[in-house]
Amino acid sequence: MVKRVAIIGAGCSGLTAIKCCLDEDLEPTCFERSYDIGGLWRFTDTVDEWRASIYQSVVTNTSKEMMCYSDFPMPANFPVYLQSSKVLEYLRIYTEHFHLLKYIRFQSEVCSVTRNSSYSSTGQWDVRIKTTEDTKDMVFDAVLVCSGLYVQNHLPLDSFPGIQSFKGHYSHSRFYKNSCNYLDKTVLVVGNGNSAADIAVEISSKAKQVYLSIRSGSWVLSRIAHCGFPVDMVKVTRFSFWIQNLLPDYFAARKYKKQINSWFNHENYGFLPLDRTELKEPVVNDNLPSSILCGAIKLKPQIRAFTENTVVFEDNTVVENLDEVIFATGYTTSFPFIKDHLIQLDDMNSHLYKQVFSTRIEKPTLAFLALVRPLGAIMPVSELQARWATRIFKGVAHLPSVDQMENYISKKTKLKTKCFSKHKVPKMLFLEYMDEIAVEIGVRPKVSQLLFKDPHLAWQIFFGPSTPYQYRLTGPGNWTGAKKAILTQWERTISPTRIRTVCRPPNYCLNITTVLSIFVLLLSICCLAYIM
Repeated sequence: MVKRVAIIGAGCSGLTAIKCCLDEDLEPTCFERSYDIGGLWRFTDTVDEWRASIYQSVVTNTSKEMMCYSDFPMPANFPVYLQSSKVLEYLRIYTEHFHLLKYIRFQSEVCSVTRNSSYSSTGQWDVRIKTTEDTKDMVFDAVLVCSGLYVQNHLPLDSFPGIQSFKGHYSHSRFYKNSCNYLDKTVLVVGNGNSAADIAVEISSKAKQVYLSIRSGSWVLSRIAHCGFPVDMVKVTRFSFWIQNLLPDYFAARKYKKQINSWFNHENYGFLPLDRTELKEPVVNDNLPSSILCGAIKLKPQIRAFTENTVVFEDNTVVENLDEVIFATGYTTSFPFIKDHLIQLDDMNSHLYKQVFSTRIEKPTLAFLALVRPLGAIMPVSELQARWATRIFKGVAHLPSVDQMENYISKKTKLKTKCFSKHKVPKMLFLEYMDEIAVEIGVRPKVSQLLFKDPHLAWQIFFGPSTPYQYRLTGPGNWTGAKKAILTQWERTISPTRIRTVCRPPNYCLNITTVLSIFVLLLSICCLAYIM
């Protein structure tokens, strides 16, 4: 029986993994290479090897209610979107509240994870740990890999002819910390994602001129949706997901494009994606469009070549006297401590069942957390994955057969490639993925049952934001405070900004489409009830 669990990394995934182990009466030991918790969210002025690095001004793209752990809401006085210091503060509060610190061994590097000689019967793993004092081998019944995605930067220099002859300075966005070194310089930022947009906007206030090279276009979102609410709380709902699934792919893509273009016309700004049917991860940045309108940032297409001090783009335009290039070209999944060739991951993690368990090993005693881009917050995703993994370890939940898992992976890979094309980190729809893991645990909310028992709660779950508390209402690990957390989530959202009471704002701004959709839903329920 699994009892002792090694957890690699004390970031947001590692911390919740410790708690989930304790919830299942397992014995966790968390190994953290640095001297403190926080992982990605602990900002430092230096870039440490094998630790995620962020820039000083980073702000979350997901709101606090959507990104918190499912049984621990963020304080009401926290801002809706958080700087890294606030996320770290939340992780410290969480760690203290659940007494997790005593299970963490700091300045302990995991050098290797290999199958124990008795693996075929016990599923145990040999874990080699290097500390400041010595190196020792330990045996664990199971291992949770929580070391994160954003460590090994991806810099494909072969894709940029002439970069080796460029006389200016170039680097990966992993090494960017602030804009101080870019005063009065001409800077090129390369990338389609959030980091590229954030860095370009920040540098544009100091630089002589900033150029942003985007290869295939991007959808750009504001953090603020209609009625002034956080965009993810308004858009990520079971109702919206239900409507999206009802529509044929063509109409779903048109609907998505119309919603995205409601802020500004992407074609006029040069952002319109080349493949408009692809469900790309949107860039969330409130200042990018205005920076472009003001000329502080100039958009450019894909790069053709570099020379000693210039860059030529595919449209034959040239930027001369270029001083700096920042490549925001993403990261490569890398776990150098895993020595077993059977578990080595490829670009699409193609042998991981639901991105957590490998189908290539006999015993399900090794699990990966947060190896997915859920088009939403990662913290509740890794928490739900940890709840599932620890129940598998304990033996109270079970995986399907290898054939069933591989068939599932094959179908999902085709669907993901169709919707998202091929990305180095598999991308998922947040609610769809969360529900898939929740089904494995038995904690997916059953709206139809709640409709008769607690219609007000059912309404909030279906039409309101899909906050993580929904996965604590029933089943293993249920939390008595889940219902209250759901019913008060809007109060915590407006609390930091509502300094005086004028009138009571509605929770949602219903338009005619929503009203008609609600009518169709109620009619469908009535018809279904009549048939049954």
